[in-house]
Amino acid sequence: MRPVTVIGGGLSGAEAAWQAAEAGAAVHLYEMRPAVPTPAHKTAHLAELVCSNSLKSLELTTASGLLNAELGRLGSLILEVGKRHAVPAGTALAVDREAFAAGVTARLAGHPRITIIREEVKALPPDRPCIVATGPLTSDALAEDLCALFARFLGEAEGRPGLTPAAAPRARLFFYDAISPIVAADSVDRTVAFAASRYGKGGDDYLNCPMNEAEYTAFWDALRAAELYPLHPFEATPFFEGCLPIEELARRGKETLCFGPMKPVGLTDPRTGRRPYAVVQLRREDAAG
Repeated sequence: MRPVTVIGGGLSGAEAAWQAAEAGAAVHLYEMRPAVPTPAHKTAHLAELVCSNSLKSLELTTASGLLNAELGRLGSLILEVGKRHAVPAGTALAVDREAFAAGVTARLAGHPRITIIREEVKALPPDRPCIVATGPLTSDALAEDLCALFARFLGEAEGRPGLTPAAAPRARLFFYDAISPIVAADSVDRTVAFAASRYGKGGDDYLNCPMNEAEYTAFWDALRAAELYPLHPFEATPFFEGCLPIEELARRGKETLCFGPMKPVGLTDPRTGRRPYAVVQLRREDAAG
């Protein structure tokens, strides 16, 4: 049997390589970092998380919880290592991102049927089977090759065999990452902030910074007037509705944040005995808290 080629060492590529190897196949796992960096990654680790450190809910009453449970039963490397390096996050699985990525990298590097190749794949290789798991930060060369492939398939499907790569779904390939800020724990006023999880689920794993209506209004006004950090060229794309930056949410109306990332439901401010008007909820970034 030919080796399975996996292109991309993110979450999907790491999991695909592990599952194929565990099933008895030899695997060639290609990851271009650190030889070719990306605008978002900071390390050479496989499965590096560049946005949230949460792998979503573990509750079986949620879609992500069911998916995580299924992954566990199927021997998921990502879920196993994630639980080993978990940080408190209520009913969600959040991880110490550096320890998690280092753990996944070590497991893959130590597997006798996995060969990790640190070089850029610039075009789809002829060898099959091949799994492309390069994610939103696919290298320019491979993206061009994929666009040409899509153009050919799209042209054949639409009866336009001469379709050029420029007319392919290039305009529908986006990357956008709404940054999750990191706050130093000792900078939070503990006489105001309180520890709790929504609806009492998961213990006191989150640190909640409550706001009354006047405080929230002042925050909203300041946010709308704030200077914006300039986008990178690769971020100049339409917004993804499932991951909107907070300034975009604020532009959509005064109450938008209260029904989104600052929703106060399931929390009671111990100072007032009532639900806050809005809340900034913080969770641990790493094992050190």
